[in-house]
Amino acid sequence: MSALPNRLRRSSRERILVTPEGIAVPVTVASRGARAGALMLDLTFIVLLIVGTTLALLYIAGGTAGMLREVDSKSAAGHALQFLVILWIVIMFLFRNAYFLFFELGPRGATPGKRLAGIRIAARDGGRLTAEMVIARNLLRDIELFLPIVFIASAGADSGAAWLAATGWFLIFMLFPMFNRDGLRAGDIIAGSWVLERPRQKLEAAMSVANLAQRPAYTFDEAELSVYGEYELQALERVLRDKRPDSIESVYQTIAAKIGRSDGWNDERAFLEDYYTQLRARLEAGMRMGRRKADKFSGDRR
Repeated sequence: MSALPNRLRRSSRERILVTPEGIAVPVTVASRGARAGALMLDLTFIVLLIVGTTLALLYIAGGTAGMLREVDSKSAAGHALQFLVILWIVIMFLFRNAYFLFFELGPRGATPGKRLAGIRIAARDGGRLTAEMVIARNLLRDIELFLPIVFIASAGADSGAAWLAATGWFLIFMLFPMFNRDGLRAGDIIAGSWVLERPRQKLEAAMSVANLAQRPAYTFDEAELSVYGEYELQALERVLRDKRPDSIESVYQTIAAKIGRSDGWNDERAFLEDYYTQLRARLEAGMRMGRRKADKFSGDRR
């Protein structure tokens, strides 16, 4: 990862991410405001889910009054209500702890709030966002956000030192992203992740480099094209647009070694353009059939 040269920098949040394959990909770090807005949206969704689930279970239980009368009884109705109470506790636990894990471990790497804000999580080393990274950053969220809020609420302003300590704890972690250039939370530093702006263009609109009418000098079979997905295709497009010989040679060597090809030496750009064109056609054909391959780590999914 490195900063962009001044002549190419459009904002102080732009970076160059070098993938394990050696491909330099321009990325934009999410603004602190976008991250805060996404968190507020996600917390709102969690509260709405909790309220909706609670009302639904109360309706099933016959209302609050009926539930209070029967829950301590030894009858079948009492046992059923006790089961509903246990179910409610489990669901509340999952909403608070599994909500972020479920969505961030998905192929989009983003919760609904992040998707609405146009941001997503990514690994800072350019590799795959692993389950360990997502779990680590979300475990730290409890220490950063939920635990100090609980302590502040339980201590109360009249408790003096305890309330001030809990408030200081909360502020230290909430202001932490203000004091590093990439806006990283403590959880991001521990997990090796960061939050980036998500490209808003659709796949079809982004792929416009290659000349599809030209007869290709190099052809690739299904196995060679199935290695990469949309993310790598867009990265390859950026390399072809930049027209930097060192980047083109590096990417050629990586792709040729990955798919087991030795042709294309001293003709790297033509090789990459033909690979790009045919990979694009394969991915677009899959999209028309309802299948998408997000990146090299994922299979074709509907």
